[in-house]
Amino acid sequence: MTASTLLRVASPLSVPARQVEILESRGPGNLPTFQATLAAHQLPPLRGSGIDVLQVNVGKVCNQTCHHCHVDAGPDRREAMSRETVDHCLRVLIECDIATLDITGGAPEMNPQFRHMVTEARRAGRRVIDRCNLTILLAPRYEDLPEFLADNQVEIIASLPCYLEENCDRQRGDGVFRKSIDALRRLNALGYGVRDDLSLSLVYNPQGSALPPDERALEAAYRRELMERYGVAFTRLFAITNMPIARFLDDLLQHGRYETYMQALVNAFQPATVDGVMCRTMLSVDWLGQLFDCDFNQMLDLPVRGNVPTNIRDVHPGSLARLMTRRIATGRHCFGCTAGAGSSCQGSLVS
Repeated sequence: MTASTLLRVASPLSVPARQVEILESRGPGNLPTFQATLAAHQLPPLRGSGIDVLQVNVGKVCNQTCHHCHVDAGPDRREAMSRETVDHCLRVLIECDIATLDITGGAPEMNPQFRHMVTEARRAGRRVIDRCNLTILLAPRYEDLPEFLADNQVEIIASLPCYLEENCDRQRGDGVFRKSIDALRRLNALGYGVRDDLSLSLVYNPQGSALPPDERALEAAYRRELMERYGVAFTRLFAITNMPIARFLDDLLQHGRYETYMQALVNAFQPATVDGVMCRTMLSVDWLGQLFDCDFNQMLDLPVRGNVPTNIRDVHPGSLARLMTRRIATGRHCFGCTAGAGSSCQGSLVS
C-alpha cells in the first residue's frame, strides 16, 4: 500500500490532520520546527500586521486535476460557497474597508455566486483578483467569462507552470497547455496583458521537488518564449514554491522524496522573507466561511487562533483590530514560504 493510500484510507485521522502530523513529526531528518528556526534567527513569532487582502476560496470544484494542487480540487468535488456566505464576505470587505478581494478555488468561476461576488465587490470600488486556470475560459457555459472579467476590470492571475507544452501537460493534464494558450490569446485580444488596466499575471510552479529559479530571469524567458512561439503577452510572472501539502505531499511520500524536499526548504530558509509572508496581511476564508491565516493553513485545517472570530459571519469592524494583530498559526509547511527568495500569492518576496 502506498503512502498516498495510507493518507486517504487507512488513517483514523482526517486527511488534513494526518498531513499536519506528518509535517510536524521530526522523522529521520530531525528537522527543526518553524518556530524554533525563527527563534534561532532572533525573530519573534509571526503576527498579523493588518488586513489588506480578503482571500476567499469559494470551493473545490474544478474542471482540472493538477498534480501540484494544494487544494485537492477536481471535477468530482462538491464543496461550493453559498450565497449567504458570499454576502458575508462582501459585507466584511466593505464594512472593514479591505482593499482587495482575491477569489480562488478550485476553479472559482464554477461557483454559481462568482459573478455576483465580482460585480458587488467592483461596485464597492474594490480591487478584485481572479485566480484562473485558463482552461475554464474555454469550457461550455463559460465562454463569455473573458468579456465579463474584462468589463469588470478583474485582475487575472493564471497558472501556467511552464512555457513548454510537455512540462505543462505533465503537471496539469494532457492538452491543458494548448487550451491555456488559446485562452491567453483570447485574453490578449481583449486587452489583458496589453493594457495597463487589464492585468494578466502568470504563475510558475516547479516541476517536482525543485525550488523556483530566479523570478526575474524566469519572467524574461517566459516573455521571450511565449511571444516568439505563440504571440502571447502578459503583465508579470509569479514564481511560487510547491507547498508540501495535499497532493504534492502525497507524491513526495509515495516517491520517498519527502525528507529531502523538507530539508531543502529548511536549508534555504531566508530571514529577509519573514516580514513579507502573505499571512501577515491576509485573511483567508474557506467555502464554509471559516477563517484562516492563509490558503495553506486552510487546506491543513489550521484555523485562526486566539480571541478572534473564527467565521466570516462574526467579523465586524469592532473585531477587526484583534484579527489584524493575531498570532499566526505556523508549522513546517511555512518553510515553503520562506525558502530562497520566498514565496507568496504574489510571487517572490525578496530579490
